[in-house]
Amino acid sequence: MQRRDFLNGMALSIVAGMSPLQLLYGNEAKITDFTKEYYPPSLLGLRGSNNASYQFAHMLRDGDKFDFSIIKPKEEYDLVIVGAGISGLAAAFFYQEKFGKDKKILILDNHDDFGGHARRNEFNLKDQTILSYGGSESFQSPKALYSKEVLHLLNSLGISIDKLAKDFDVNFYPDLKLSRGVYFSKSEFGVDKIVSGNPRKVICDDIPTDKTNGKSVEEFINEFPFNSKDKKDLISLFKSEKDYLKGMSKKEKEKYIQKTSYKKFLEEKVKLSNEAIKFFEGMSDDFLALGIDAISCEDARISFLPGFDKLGLDPIEGEALAEMEEPYIYHCADGNASVARLLVKRLIPNICKENENLDDITLSHFDYSQLDLKQNKVKIRLNSTVINAENTKNGALITYVKQGKTYRVKSKKVVMANYNSMIPYIIPTLPKEQKEALSKNVKTSLLHTKVIIKNWEPFIKLGVHEIYSPRMPYARTKLDYPVDIGNYHHPRDPKKPICVHMVCSPLVFANIQGIDLEGMDARDRARIGRNLLITMSFEEHEKIIRDQLQGMLGSAGFDHQKDIEAIIVNRWGHCYSYTENSLYDDPKEAEETIKTARKPFKNIVIANSDSDWQAYMHAAIDQAYRAISEL
Repeated sequence: MQRRDFLNGMALSIVAGMSPLQLLYGNEAKITDFTKEYYPPSLLGLRGSNNASYQFAHMLRDGDKFDFSIIKPKEEYDLVIVGAGISGLAAAFFYQEKFGKDKKILILDNHDDFGGHARRNEFNLKDQTILSYGGSESFQSPKALYSKEVLHLLNSLGISIDKLAKDFDVNFYPDLKLSRGVYFSKSEFGVDKIVSGNPRKVICDDIPTDKTNGKSVEEFINEFPFNSKDKKDLISLFKSEKDYLKGMSKKEKEKYIQKTSYKKFLEEKVKLSNEAIKFFEGMSDDFLALGIDAISCEDARISFLPGFDKLGLDPIEGEALAEMEEPYIYHCADGNASVARLLVKRLIPNICKENENLDDITLSHFDYSQLDLKQNKVKIRLNSTVINAENTKNGALITYVKQGKTYRVKSKKVVMANYNSMIPYIIPTLPKEQKEALSKNVKTSLLHTKVIIKNWEPFIKLGVHEIYSPRMPYARTKLDYPVDIGNYHHPRDPKKPICVHMVCSPLVFANIQGIDLEGMDARDRARIGRNLLITMSFEEHEKIIRDQLQGMLGSAGFDHQKDIEAIIVNRWGHCYSYTENSLYDDPKEAEETIKTARKPFKNIVIANSDSDWQAYMHAAIDQAYRAISEL
């Protein structure tokens, strides 16, 4: 890719008040000093976990030795927290509640921004600001899943779940007669074609069931570029007309769906052709971050994938059904980054002038130079990779690297709110059993890419607001959520810019490159995907994004060279926490592993969503509460 194209992707012409150095940050340039100009949410290009954030952690993992024994600590704290994600920030919140706001807290993070995966993307265009989320997206089923501790934290920050629901315009896309569609690419299906009107039920949907603008199953599938037999078989599957496990007892069926992949079920029981199965390859990439060959039929069933209605299994009901069917409408304009920002505002009030509430904080500009001031009771120190933590008689010593220099601090207590898999390298004195348990949490990778387009009239012409793309790098492409909060208003004019959200599992790159994943468990697949992801340049990502958008939208007049205004690739090599997978895990063994991994270690406790094997914000908060309770 030519340099000119790379700079086009960075949209130098439309972003006001930013130098080329800032625009290239995450790919070439580095900004490490806190100044009033330091504002990571507005940076473009390669974001998320950039190479700098990995550098020292990977050196430690790979066996590099750091000589820190002679370093004398110059600072002392009541609490040091490793990780400034939601769990680390929540741990500071709960610690202050329990022990008082006079306690000295230091939060260390290896990234250039706080929030962990709850990261804010902020596009400052010539005549408007567009906000979006760099990772952690929305509140997951809060009425079904949230504990009293999570609700207490949200209420204390002035976040009302009911108000969030009102701020989300569920009728916006339906009233424009838009639906979900499917993109069949020429490379995979012989033709570039969008089929609108997808009638499939979606887990945790943000669109009301009666407003999806879906076609009948027959009408929808008959527009696919498939032969008549494949269409007939797919219609039969989606209408669930058969017991595909006929002849098995109920107990045998239950075991089958736990231990059989959805792809194998489609091959061996539904007997779909390879071409018809291709339609499903990508459906689980976003929600589960694994392909249909690595998710069980049980997981496919709770994701509302077809084929299970006539099996005679017990119905999904109670809390499990409530979780699946609760609307996905609890969404801040910048995703869960607003929760992180409100926590930082609570901990460091001078971070902005606005009041501590969601309406005001949404458009507030944070002054990052306030994060690590000497007079702060709570300090957040970014670009700081912790490489060692060890217990002492009355506390702990924590060693970290910042800008190539090594530092040490003393603390009475420590909360590890970073990735589980990294903790054994940071605390080498942990018991062997606990190290092994922590290492079992191998996180999956995802790309959350944001593309600002000049207008979204092509979506109107195609009749879609969201597009599923089987066997393509980006399985999900959608117009951003219609949310108005405070003085922030979601784009409503199709002739003006909007943010397009795209999700990619790097496992698709393994398929593209012909890497055989057969026989690998979910953990090994995650490692393969991560290794592929971190070797790709922004230029490579940009070409993939442009090519796919052009194929999808080109028939409606879209021209990627003219219509793309900015791109952010939020790259998360360690994204979703590992979740129990019935194809590979024993439930009792998994439960014991979770408990062993999060045991307190003298003056050190462990938080983070990994501690519960759940990739949700509420799990991160719950585990922070548990960790502080153990101090």
